[in-house]
Amino acid sequence: MNKATAGLFDAAMNLPEADRISLISRLLETMPESDIGLSLDDGNLFEELDKRFADPGGSVTWSDLRAEG
Repeated sequence: MNKATAGLFDAAMNLPEADRISLISRLLETMPESDIGLSLDDGNLFEELDKRFADPGGSVTWSDLRAEG
């Protein structure tokens, strides 16, 4: 991640949760459908997220995932 992108990310992380979700949604809307394959309007996405939140034992933390990459 370059410095400009890192600065934008840091600024976004300081936003209230509702504003971060709105920002994510707006960014996803700019992506070609074929590149992302998901939408915040997709009911299946929320079902999958609910399933994953219900079973936190099977999840990986962001810091662990980032360390693997």
